[in-house]
Amino acid sequence: MTTWNLQGTVSHLLICNGSDCKKHKGEEVAEAIEDEITKQGADALIHTTVTRCNGRCSDACVVISYPEGVWYRDVTPKSAKSLVRKVLKGEQLEENLLYTYEEGFKAATPKGAKGKKKK
Repeated sequence: MTTWNLQGTVSHLLICNGSDCKKHKGEEVAEAIEDEITKQGADALIHTTVTRCNGRCSDACVVISYPEGVWYRDVTPKSAKSLVRKVLKGEQLEENLLYTYEEGFKAATPKGAKGKKKK
């Protein structure tokens, strides 16, 4: 098992690969993100983790960026590349915002405010 040295990391991207996100190209999104990180020479700056369900299936594919606490919806392989470039500039991929974090989570759109109760 590999243990990463995360010193110097500026962002950690959590890429959902639950069943709905996989149906919406979650695996391809993860691959596009990792390829773009390498292309930008940012392997030491952005760390990625492929997760199971992030709990927002209707917004698939979901990517969460920390420490910013920003949740992105409807991420595609194409927008994933833009996301990496935005993160490196300290910016957000505005058109895919779901939640932002400023003293607590705030829905970026009315759609983000809708959810389902946990069972």
